[in-house]
Amino acid sequence: MADHIKIRKAQGTWVVRAGGAVLGESTNALELTEGDYPPVIYFPREDLAMAMLEGSDTKSHCPWKGDATYYAIHTKSQIISDAGWSYEDPKPEVERIKDHLAFYPQKVAVEQF
Repeated sequence: MADHIKIRKAQGTWVVRAGGAVLGESTNALELTEGDYPPVIYFPREDLAMAMLEGSDTKSHCPWKGDATYYAIHTKSQIISDAGWSYEDPKPEVERIKDHLAFYPQKVAVEQF
């Protein structure tokens, strides 16, 4: 693994909210730190309301993690485009984030309780 990426179990309970609705709550979230970037919380799919998420055509590539797929969130009042992402087939060095989604804090609320 690239030395600048660290993955560990996120301490406590984490909640993600979008458009006033709770999208997910987890005690099994992962915290990924990459270099000097702020930590990112990855939620297991089984702890998310996946029915509120729809895959988008947006894709990106990270040389250390692999190819990311993006998701829009459908709430009662709006669609939040490309609010979250997932590495469906991550590189072996970051395999722990497979079947997890992360979210942009500028688009949704990601909070620790």
